[in-house]
Amino acid sequence: VRLVESGGGLVQPGGSLRLSCAASGFTFSGYAGRWYRQAPGKERELVAAISSTGGSTFHADSVKGRFTISRDNAKNTLYLQMNSLQPEDTAVYYCNAERGARDYWGQGTQVTVSS
Repeated sequence: VRLVESGGGLVQPGGSLRLSCAASGFTFSGYAGRWYRQAPGKERELVAAISSTGGSTFHADSVKGRFTISRDNAKNTLYLQMNSLQPEDTAVYYCNAERGARDYWGQGTQVTVSS
């Protein structure tokens, strides 16, 4: 079982990034997908979530209108489109796939928003 994030990096305030999370070793289409983030000295927080079919999504108030979660089950991939990035979005972003007691995590990708 693997979840591998990519797409992080350094971006200026107001910029955009698209995170990807490639899943393998399990039936990704049967799992809910989530993005979390953890900034230095802070607890890990839920950023966005999507149902297994993609028909239902959730975005935290702090990112609503700027971030969009999506998935492509044919490609076994979870996405997070991040627009209008701000310094407070700086964190390590983790993808998660969950189905009942089965809960898988990626290794994280760093997003740094700075001028």
